[in-house]
Amino acid sequence: MNATTLPGQKATPSRILKAENLTKRYRQGQVWINALAEFTYEFPPGTTAIVGPSGSGKTTLLNLLAGFDLPSEGEVYLADLPLHTLSEDERAEARLTYAGFVFQSWNLLPTLTALENVAFPLLLKGTPRKQRLERAAELLNQVGLAARASHFPNQLSGGEQQRVAIARALALEPLVIFADEPTGNLDTAAGRKVLELLKRQAQNGRRLVLVTHDLEVAASADRVLRLKDGRLVEVTNAKSPSPGSLGD
Repeated sequence: MNATTLPGQKATPSRILKAENLTKRYRQGQVWINALAEFTYEFPPGTTAIVGPSGSGKTTLLNLLAGFDLPSEGEVYLADLPLHTLSEDERAEARLTYAGFVFQSWNLLPTLTALENVAFPLLLKGTPRKQRLERAAELLNQVGLAARASHFPNQLSGGEQQRVAIARALALEPLVIFADEPTGNLDTAAGRKVLELLKRQAQNGRRLVLVTHDLEVAASADRVLRLKDGRLVEVTNAKSPSPGSLGD
């Protein structure tokens, strides 16, 4: 399926990432539990950190925003595409076209080199080999790993693997980058370097949406969305959060 055929797509999207009354329910025995309830927010350019204690709905929200899961109620738009109405294949195409992903566990393909991992989304999009390898080499250079292009993931440090993951997330120039605990498996120095790289990408109108428990990571964001019991309870500027206030 070509991305240009996706329903709701516009040449210049007006809703880059927007959720309206987003709700997700799960059944436990005879009881329905709200993992997320009536979440409404339109994500502006820059970095948005999602915080809250375990079980507050952070991962559920990220999965709904990225179209990995469908809501029980409500709407979510990515580049004007109504993810809540699309098929699984259409949502996958929308993610490939408009979103990049950086995970705590890196999710690199172990049999591919750093260069090939970065080029992989371009392969899925049908980009010719020469062009995709040139683009991948350019991105590795941007994250300071040009000299490690031919190395496999198990030959790279954790910080290096995460930088490869960032380069891969940027391969198709996404409008939105989703990051789930991107510094969680890194030491302080490597975590700061990765965070700087991510924040640099949240410029020029791009959205960076990250889930974190890390005070320093949240403090560096442009804004913080605080969840509790599946509900959005606070939106704050994240320049100076109080210690210990971000949950577990």
